[in-house]
Amino acid sequence: MNTMLRKSVLGIAGLAFTGGVFAGPVAAHAAEPVHSTKPVAVSVQGAQSKIDLNDEQLANAKAIIAATKKAGLPERAAVISIATSLQESKLENLGHLGDRNDHDSLGLFQQRPSSGWGTPEQITDPEYSTLAFLKGLKQVDGWDKMPLTEAAQTVQVSAYPDAYAQWEQQAADIVAHNWNS
Repeated sequence: MNTMLRKSVLGIAGLAFTGGVFAGPVAAHAAEPVHSTKPVAVSVQGAQSKIDLNDEQLANAKAIIAATKKAGLPERAAVISIATSLQESKLENLGHLGDRNDHDSLGLFQQRPSSGWGTPEQITDPEYSTLAFLKGLKQVDGWDKMPLTEAAQTVQVSAYPDAYAQWEQQAADIVAHNWNS
């Protein structure tokens, strides 16, 4: 995706997100049924990374899955979300990291209050931050058919756009194990 198109998509997504924060459309999706789909076949790209998860990280992964269901999105959205969080924070709900912090990035997705993702309190709430990420993802045409790293990068605009791919298999395994629990 060229830079101008990506900036346009992100600008539209940002406006939609800002409008949504004030209008509350996420609540409208709460009553929508959860898609019951077969697990998405994972076609991972490149070498895969894997970390052992502690109880807090597993709880955060389950919170991402619950928020994905609340948004009425399929398992693929949860896989993309968890892979993104694995890359951004290793599924740890990060507060302010001082000099080690990337600008004012916080939470599971390293979202920035100064970029309109929400307040620090909102961004460090796993449900809120996941719903915010998913709102951006839904703004990406064809997100469910594109490679995970492309979908995640379009929302996150990372300095390392290809880094998300390495977590796809672990994210898919986490979702497969916890989606119906």
